[in-house]
Amino acid sequence: MSKVKSYLSLIKFSHTIFAMPFALIGFVLGLFSTSYHPFIGAWLNKNGAYQWDLNHSLGWAWENEVAADSFLWKLMTRGDTSAYPLIAWNFLLVVLCMVFARSAAMAFNRYLDRKYDARNPRTAIREIPSGVISPGHALLFTILSSLLFIACTFFINRLCFYLSPVALAVILGYSYTKRFTPLCHLILGLGLSLAPIGAYLAVTGQFAILPILFSVTVLFWVSGFDIIYALQDVEFDQSQQLYSIPARLGKARALRVSELLHLISAAAVVFAGYYGQFGLLYWVGAMIFTGMLVYQHTLVKPNDLRRVNLAFMTSNGIASVLFAIFVVADFFITIKR
Repeated sequence: MSKVKSYLSLIKFSHTIFAMPFALIGFVLGLFSTSYHPFIGAWLNKNGAYQWDLNHSLGWAWENEVAADSFLWKLMTRGDTSAYPLIAWNFLLVVLCMVFARSAAMAFNRYLDRKYDARNPRTAIREIPSGVISPGHALLFTILSSLLFIACTFFINRLCFYLSPVALAVILGYSYTKRFTPLCHLILGLGLSLAPIGAYLAVTGQFAILPILFSVTVLFWVSGFDIIYALQDVEFDQSQQLYSIPARLGKARALRVSELLHLISAAAVVFAGYYGQFGLLYWVGAMIFTGMLVYQHTLVKPNDLRRVNLAFMTSNGIASVLFAIFVVADFFITIKR
């Protein structure tokens, strides 16, 4: 049991609170904002505009798979509860994908950074440098989690299955980036930004502008707060020749970069609201999300990092959860109208 707890601590499920709410947004958008028309081979969005279907264009579309998605959407809009088991199964697969992807990414990061973690007083207590988990077991756990992630995508649809190695390349590749680029924060943001578009693809099997806008929101939001988190290791990163924006620019200028990235994230939230023609609840959620971005920047100063964890974990967790609640609630209200 203690060994199981050690692996669970390695994963840090608490960090999934950042991406999971946005995955929920993407999933709900996929359920309600599109409908497939098999006779013309295209998707019709709620504004009446046809969108490109990647599966169909590349010849990957599987007629039974596409019909199931359309059937699920139609049942939901008619209030037929027989669709709920299908929706629950699809959502479970999405959650499992996120869990296994997160597990692989965290375990691989701990494996790859084990020597640096042992030298850094802040990270020396982590599982591998403290001897709780061996490097070999961490690597094996990474491989197993990656295979389970790919297996789950196989049961979702073909497009998700074919794109799963790309997703793994991004989330695993992040761990290498601190060795050669200060833009590593953006790669981390890119990895988590796959949540809304990935969940949307799981339901629809095609790309659309609105979930991509939410992915842009996550990309710059995560990149911004990861810069804040990296402020703790500026001196260590410089001594070990590791790359980060704080180590490259200094704490004060790094905070300005973080503010710029969060400004872009807030702009993406606003643009998504207008593009998706959301209602009042969405804008309440957008105000809360933007307000929490501003709030976390009041907590951290270049010469005062005592509240970094409050800025990193608490404020961002509240921002993502509350934003998702208001977005999903707004969408259900709009559908009922």
